[in-house]
Amino acid sequence: MNLKLELIPVPVADIDRAKHFYAEHVGFRLDHDVRPGGPVRVVQLTPPGSGCSIVLSEGLAGIAMAPGSLRGLHLVVDNIEEARAALAGRGVALGAIQDLGGIKYSGFQDPDGNTWTLQEISGQQ
Repeated sequence: MNLKLELIPVPVADIDRAKHFYAEHVGFRLDHDVRPGGPVRVVQLTPPGSGCSIVLSEGLAGIAMAPGSLRGLHLVVDNIEEARAALAGRGVALGAIQDLGGIKYSGFQDPDGNTWTLQEISGQQ
């Protein structure tokens, strides 16, 4: 049996603001922005090189969470210095790089306060 994690709901207050942040500042690919009916809207974006996407939504009570309540999603990178510089160049405010014994981290948050962490693990491919 394969269990693939391929979609993570990210709770936001303003879908258009979040869509702009993730696509224009963080560089996620916009997969779709659909309104299948009624009050439902689904925006799916995928980080470059990832098999897992995020979804920003409204009107889906089953995945409703308080905006900004998601913590510590990790974006694993080969070179944290390069990734951090690229994101900073796109207007993302990141914390300093911390080296915790060969595992390096730098964090940021989206406009709603959901937190993300860049992670580099030395020797990993």
